[in-house]
Amino acid sequence: MNSALNARLKKIKLLVMDVDGVLTDGKIVVDAQGKELKFFDVQDGFGLVLLRQAGIKTAILSARSSPAVAARAEDLKIDKICQDAYPKSDVYARLIREFGLMDEKVCFVADDLPDLAVLKRVGLAVAVSNAVAEVKKAAHYITACRGGDGAVREVVELILKAQGKWKNILARTG
Repeated sequence: MNSALNARLKKIKLLVMDVDGVLTDGKIVVDAQGKELKFFDVQDGFGLVLLRQAGIKTAILSARSSPAVAARAEDLKIDKICQDAYPKSDVYARLIREFGLMDEKVCFVADDLPDLAVLKRVGLAVAVSNAVAEVKKAAHYITACRGGDGAVREVVELILKAQGKWKNILARTG
């Protein structure tokens, strides 16, 4: 890991995530009754639990609204859920004011064009490996994992390792 990335990781106090394409694989499944289904990665979820236990806040920033997202966020005890967040930059500005944080203390994980304005503001801009080219270009880091398939967990581990918190987590779990 390069020293510039490590320096950014050490400052993170809030992890903000898009949903479709980041916490999910981007597919939206609608059943015969019109109910939307989403598939979340269990390792991403456990990573978010570990992040919370390490004292780092979490938030969802999604332009869409979905009961499935609200249920998953509640299950994981996500600190703030911002759905119907469009434009995302306006909602993001309110979010960091609410948390009392500066941009440099925020990591945003994203995949598509509506995320660009926020990516350009945060201290650590992350694109999932299946993100569009413009998002990858704006990112400080591109995950090896795809959205919905361990990308969030990858970012969580990077943050916790850079901040020296990973060894304590391993000691508690192993």
